[in-house]
Amino acid sequence: MSGGAQLMWDEAVAGYDFGPGHPMDPVRLALTMRLIEAYGLDRAPGLKLAKAPPAGLSTLRLVHRQDYIDAVRKVSADPASADGSYGLGTTDDPAFAGAHEASALIAGQSVGAAEAVWRGEVLHGVNFSGGLHHAMPGAAAGFCIYNDPALAIARLLELGARRVAYVDVDVHHGDGVQAAFWNDPRVLTVSLHEHPRALFPGTGWPEERGGDDAEGTAVNVALPPGTSDEGWLRALHAVVPELLAAFEPEVLVTQHGADTHIDDPLAHLAVSLDAQRAAAEACHEWAHALTGGRWVALGGGGYAVVDVVPRSWTHLVAIAAGAPVPPESVVPEEWLDAVFSRTGVRAAPRRMTDGRTASWKAWDESGYDPADALDQAVLAARRSVFPAHGLLP
Repeated sequence: MSGGAQLMWDEAVAGYDFGPGHPMDPVRLALTMRLIEAYGLDRAPGLKLAKAPPAGLSTLRLVHRQDYIDAVRKVSADPASADGSYGLGTTDDPAFAGAHEASALIAGQSVGAAEAVWRGEVLHGVNFSGGLHHAMPGAAAGFCIYNDPALAIARLLELGARRVAYVDVDVHHGDGVQAAFWNDPRVLTVSLHEHPRALFPGTGWPEERGGDDAEGTAVNVALPPGTSDEGWLRALHAVVPELLAAFEPEVLVTQHGADTHIDDPLAHLAVSLDAQRAAAEACHEWAHALTGGRWVALGGGGYAVVDVVPRSWTHLVAIAAGAPVPPESVVPEEWLDAVFSRTGVRAAPRRMTDGRTASWKAWDESGYDPADALDQAVLAARRSVFPAHGLLP
């Protein structure tokens, strides 16, 4: 197996564009790539750039129904025909010309990353344009048309993987990936998200733990609004590493939505860039400890498109490349110029940190506090699924 990482990038992914005023502004992708380039990560010895073709019909059908794919193609060719059927033409998922092509291209990058990792061409594959985890087999939802994380996992299974673990740290529940593998014991889906009472999509309760043939393979940690760094990282480390070790995956797929950040306009957590970086480091470490290094890392949500997303995902790419960017480093001037050129924003962040220290109290050391809402959420998740894996809650 080769080492290093492969970053999937095609400028055409910016064609995934729901139009002016929509929160998922594709400028966030372009600005992330420009920051990666400004740090020279695209030339780092441990990273190679690649692009993959759009996912074809046979690949899309690993997860999505034919009638849905046909519907996407129809509105892609004629956006005016969209009437809300299949979730297309809604406020969340407006129809736009080229929707099928752009969605399939993003899916192709995630599938390509998974293929490169499984075939041993690289240890790590990254597609920060991916992570569109809300799309269902037969419907668009939550800004997501094709579910590239589920497609990447399905492709790994098709190639012969016996067990794949998926860890989703987006602020929203990874409902589409959970649904795709609800009854498949080969896939462990773990989602750490804001409580469904407070946030879209209203699912991701700890009682959701998989179908009859896959009990305990869906894991949901529903966090109280306002959760900040210490609680977020405490929950992540109190649930994920024990389950991964028990499940023994051959590949780790992770989704790194940046919308947990305190500045994100669509959610209510209070996580910093520094904690997001710590979570990416943890996923990297778990991959090396448990899967021989096989790690596919994806983007996801994130709607503070200048202040948060580019820095968060640049850290992710740098960690995968083995060339981590020091948090205290000054953001290159050329990136600040690119931000102004693309957005007119002058007050972009100047450092790769929010000035926080990412720390937490370990669950097995501090114990459970029954009066703490965060600990209640963690214990609910552990009680729901840990016994199915032979673990104590």
